[in-house]
Amino acid sequence: MQKFKQIFVALIVALTTASYAVPALAVNPDEVLKDPALEARARVISKNLRCLVCQNQSIDDSDADLARDLRLLVRERLTAGDTNTEVVDYLIARFGEFVLLKPRITYQTLLLWSMPVLLLLVGGFVLIKSMRTKAKLKANALSSEEKAALEKILGSAG
Repeated sequence: MQKFKQIFVALIVALTTASYAVPALAVNPDEVLKDPALEARARVISKNLRCLVCQNQSIDDSDADLARDLRLLVRERLTAGDTNTEVVDYLIARFGEFVLLKPRITYQTLLLWSMPVLLLLVGGFVLIKSMRTKAKLKANALSSEEKAALEKILGSAG
């Protein structure tokens, strides 16, 4: 009997641990489309869309009400005859590029990602320029004889 309890507890622990490894899909049964091809397309689209509430989850994985609304909207657009691209473009037009988990590469995203490098280069240029200017000022400083002559001229003028 003791052996049976140990096996039972080990089985429960193993099943519980295994259940954590399975991704939680938040798609409710009432959201699933009857057409398997459309449902597969909806899943592909929704895995690439960001939950605007959770922000690091796809709408396919999120339990948020807004994610549910977006999943329903995707399915509604697909049943209306939109292509995958048209559905995504519709959501981008409505919510902006932020709705995509992997943003498209555009001049704006390139500028965004290259800005730190550009700022570092500009900062380095300004630093080098200011160091050269300081060195020039030191090189152009008056000698002691020139200072004495200047003081003599200024003293006689005043």
